[in-house]
Amino acid sequence: MELKLATAEKKVLEELVKLVQSRGLRGENGGWKEFLDAKDKKIGSPNDPSKRSHDELVAFLTTFKEKQDLQVLKCHANFLLIEKLEQESPYNDTPEQSLIRLTIEHPAYSLDYSFEPHSEDWFVSDVGMKTSKVMESTEMVAVDCEMVLCDDGTEGLVRVAAVDRHLKVILDEFVKPDKPVVDYRTDITGITAEDIEKATLSLVDIQETLQPFLSNGAILVGHSLNKDLEGKFKQVSQKSVCCFYWSNIIVTLITVLKIDHPKVIDTALVFKYSNARRPKRASLNNLCKSILGYEVRKAGVSHDCVHDATAAMKLALAVIEKRSNTTIPPSKEMLEVEKAKLFIHKIPHNVTSKDLEQVLSGEFTLDVKPAKTLRGCYCAFVVFHSSKEADQAFENVEGDQGQDSFGLPQKLVIFKLTSGSRVSMYVRKMVQDGSA
Repeated sequence: MELKLATAEKKVLEELVKLVQSRGLRGENGGWKEFLDAKDKKIGSPNDPSKRSHDELVAFLTTFKEKQDLQVLKCHANFLLIEKLEQESPYNDTPEQSLIRLTIEHPAYSLDYSFEPHSEDWFVSDVGMKTSKVMESTEMVAVDCEMVLCDDGTEGLVRVAAVDRHLKVILDEFVKPDKPVVDYRTDITGITAEDIEKATLSLVDIQETLQPFLSNGAILVGHSLNKDLEGKFKQVSQKSVCCFYWSNIIVTLITVLKIDHPKVIDTALVFKYSNARRPKRASLNNLCKSILGYEVRKAGVSHDCVHDATAAMKLALAVIEKRSNTTIPPSKEMLEVEKAKLFIHKIPHNVTSKDLEQVLSGEFTLDVKPAKTLRGCYCAFVVFHSSKEADQAFENVEGDQGQDSFGLPQKLVIFKLTSGSRVSMYVRKMVQDGSA
């Protein structure tokens, strides 16, 4: 595993040498200073990498042979590739680059997708080591995985599917997990113990199959429900496209496949719901119904990797080729859930949950969200059995009705606590009246 540095831009090489210096990494002939001392005979030669030639930088970096060091260098080069895209003007983006940009600019990209650094069994693509033209590649590969629960509580990869831009299946294989399986989740994955017994491929085999596509600059496409990655028992198929922080380096990767690749289109981050007050990721099924006009997952039917990978690719192509809108209307099911809720906000810190029960009538449960500061105001969601009950409870609230900044109906409520003090707060609906 050697670095292919000949095509890397000089600025990238300079930054890699600076990284080596800051981390104190040493190649076969020592660090940067030792390399220069051995090379230069005259005193006072510049140590600044920017003062050195492209060939000198390449000669030094090729002295690194250890896999862990190579992973660090490749990761940083991949980070620099994405950083450059962020700094460039979006007006010159290709449609594919625009979707990559939407992915990396989503708040969840660096917030929710934090994972541990690479281990020995990771594959790190080398696209960051190549010229910036690698970002212009329009080749795409959509990937979907199925996982089972292993005896140590981790996820075991058991099936991988990949399709290309033309929706041709380039990979659909069962994978032998390297740990004992305790739950195949057959009702979700459609996979049985018999399927796995016949599997002959390993994780490394899958990485080697995908490696040529990724090294040529292909864009990795997938739909990631990343919150499910945080739990030990996932209830849905994982797409596992995510990123992690490592010494301030943000790196894009596929968690289960253990592949680091910076060019990613994540359809869970690209698309958003219209008029959403809080970021809510659309499910793959809702996106397919809204954008493509069909359901990719039907109730009671297990997942299919090929179908899900194909759906993710079709969604990306819908934006790239048909200019489909990345903002979609909320589904009918989502609206019904929201209609069955009320929201109480600007609740003084001295108001208890018991006090809140005086504000509303009917049967409900409270989902209290704590204040950000010790004596600050907090808020709570009030969940009813139906939208009709929520509407009736709002009507029964005594207070002056108005609208919040988004035009949603709300009432200012003032009432007396058992202590005798008077407090005020707002009770608000979650959707507009008449929303369909």
